[in-house]
Amino acid sequence: MLLASVVGSLPQPDWLIDRSKLAGRMPPRVRAKELWRVAPDQLTEAQNDATLVAIRAQEEAGLDILTDGEMRRESYSNHFATALEGVDIDNPGTTINRNGEPYPVPRLAGPISRPAPIQVEDVRFLRAHTEKIVKMTVPGPFTMSQQAQNDHYPDAESAAMDLAAAVNAEIKDLHAAGADIVQIDEPWLQARPDVAREFGVAALNRALEGVVGTTAVHLCFGYAALVHERPAGYSFLPELAACTADQISIETAQSKLDLGVLADLSGKTIILGVIDLSTPEIESAQVVADRVRRAFDYVPPERIVLSTDCGMKYLPRESAQGKMRALADASALLRAELQ
Repeated sequence: MLLASVVGSLPQPDWLIDRSKLAGRMPPRVRAKELWRVAPDQLTEAQNDATLVAIRAQEEAGLDILTDGEMRRESYSNHFATALEGVDIDNPGTTINRNGEPYPVPRLAGPISRPAPIQVEDVRFLRAHTEKIVKMTVPGPFTMSQQAQNDHYPDAESAAMDLAAAVNAEIKDLHAAGADIVQIDEPWLQARPDVAREFGVAALNRALEGVVGTTAVHLCFGYAALVHERPAGYSFLPELAACTADQISIETAQSKLDLGVLADLSGKTIILGVIDLSTPEIESAQVVADRVRRAFDYVPPERIVLSTDCGMKYLPRESAQGKMRALADASALLRAELQ
């Protein structure tokens, strides 16, 4: 019980990606090859090396569940979305981002399909280099439908369902290739709750249809480095009781979320975000443990996984390492108390 993990991303080394360019913009929805510092013919090798660094960093911090740190991605969603058939990557569209500003996004120009596995080699590499539990993340169908200009489908729901079919095939292949957990990242369920109530859960369940491995869904309020305001609570969360995912990942540290909402998710394992990513300051293990204890009134410890609020992509590397260590130390502290 009380295993420790990150949501997904870790800070990419500055020798791999231009971190000042990355921090100076919203997460890219279309390809952003200009962010990479390494020549195209050497990029795969460099990404492999960075992934090994990310794996060792998590192991040294004492985490129980490891990701690949998303070292190969410019953002959590564009790596997957721009690999799909039916997306015109040469002529992007536009949509309104979470800050209410127009932003370039993939343009859906034809029927969406997944011509080949997208992250299978990534999970094989991760699996080959650690004995720990491994998790891979994929962008959710609802989120991708909202991060696109739809020039093909009659409505966003139709687009989301075809995106869900592509995600479904990817999840099955990731489990077959060695992933213990596959997490669907769906932050736009929170960003656009009214639309999400129309078809968000249906799209999620289509993405999870027939999947036999462990699955999770991650909701958050956006990267703390880019989206500074935090609402008092989630606008879309109890609805996830109706989805077929095994685990629900939420952020609670920065927002100081009222954890009474967890009572609506009985039966789900909760990936509890207890690391505040709005500051590079490293919390003590006791502070992190106190944040976890708040959940015990609503969720038993055996159904809690300790995690970060969101991806750690924008933090300084030293800060991320310290926060991961605090997370692992808090997990050990709580397990000792409960024995």
